[in-house]
Amino acid sequence: MRQMKDSGIKWVGMIPASWNVYPIYVNFEERKNENYKLQEQNLLSLSYGRIIRKNIKENGGLLPTSFDTYNIVEDGDIIIRPTDLQNDKKSLRTGLVQERGIITSAYIALKPKKGVNSEFFHYLLYAYDILKVFYNMGNGVRQGLNYNEFAKLLLVAPLPLEQNEIVSFLDKKCADIDALAADIQAEIDTLELYKKSIITEVVTQGLDKTVPMKDSGISWIGEIPIHWQVDKIKYHMRRCEQRNPGNKQILSVYREYGIIPKNSRTDNHNVTSEDTTKYKYVKPGYFVINKMKAWQGSMGVSKYEGVVSPAYFIYKFGSNVFIPMFVHYLLRTCYKDEFRRISGGIREGQWDLQPLAFESTKILVPPIAEQEKIISFIDAQCSEIDSIISQKQDQLSILEAYKKSLIYEYVTSKKEVPS
Repeated sequence: MRQMKDSGIKWVGMIPASWNVYPIYVNFEERKNENYKLQEQNLLSLSYGRIIRKNIKENGGLLPTSFDTYNIVEDGDIIIRPTDLQNDKKSLRTGLVQERGIITSAYIALKPKKGVNSEFFHYLLYAYDILKVFYNMGNGVRQGLNYNEFAKLLLVAPLPLEQNEIVSFLDKKCADIDALAADIQAEIDTLELYKKSIITEVVTQGLDKTVPMKDSGISWIGEIPIHWQVDKIKYHMRRCEQRNPGNKQILSVYREYGIIPKNSRTDNHNVTSEDTTKYKYVKPGYFVINKMKAWQGSMGVSKYEGVVSPAYFIYKFGSNVFIPMFVHYLLRTCYKDEFRRISGGIREGQWDLQPLAFESTKILVPPIAEQEKIISFIDAQCSEIDSIISQKQDQLSILEAYKKSLIYEYVTSKKEVPS
């Protein structure tokens, strides 16, 4: 039985008597190494608790002078995102650097002192992060932290030999969990592709495989049933710019789910403006487009009443030749490459679909009776596939929770590494 003592840290509790408690600055100092004259161009980013590479030339090859102010970091540094603590309480805010590169100077870079096992402290700070410890440290309107504030945060740690044992154990366990999660995610991705293929086939070719076909005149569609029509969107949908009438829920546009209430998801990090008077009013049956992400499929028919960002386009159907959900399935599934082609802009994340380009796009017009059958077929098929996907997503959630619990228990001494 290990002899224990109180760590004095409420989110840690009791620790072995041999463990130490000290502030971050004992083992780390701040890394400040400005990327003067773009001497380093390996761009790094903190994403979901990992430090990943990004393409520094994704804007067409021009390197903004802003990268001059980025911080050069080294293998073994720990990155902390200390900004926007007030608004974003969901993101993971720590990451371990595994290669030399540059990262925004808005982040805190912790440089380990000689002999410090930064991998152990990364696991420990990750445990602090999932416990949301950092959110009680910030000051100011946006609750940001600077290094001097963060460096006073108390850490717990065993002697170096036990740190190494904990790191080796967690590396193996986490790798096993990540591999299993990757397999499940691959199954989900396959099911999503299968669902897309079903939708694509029936919205472009119908359900009856015996009918004669004709050329649609649309290169990315190919042949369609001979009795289907082709027309331009503008003849059947018109812009609707009504402003927020007040007291309406905020809606979000997802490429995966279409138009849904913003508060129905926990992974939506977009900040709603304090003043929503300029937000646009949406009724059930309206078609909503995120003009900058139309090429990703961020659009769809809303089943909800509410308001959306004033940057979005709202359309309502002005003729009786469409059942709105047919257009929802057709445009979200088959038109993404075309919307990419007709969107303007030099940076992928800032491509902009203009109303005239959207409205001039050709669209398939099956008979109403066929649209009804197609929608019923898709809904039934998707319901079955989505049920399986949901089960697999639950498995991922269980694995993620287990991984978080595992890390916390071992870096705070709630469990010992097996002999």
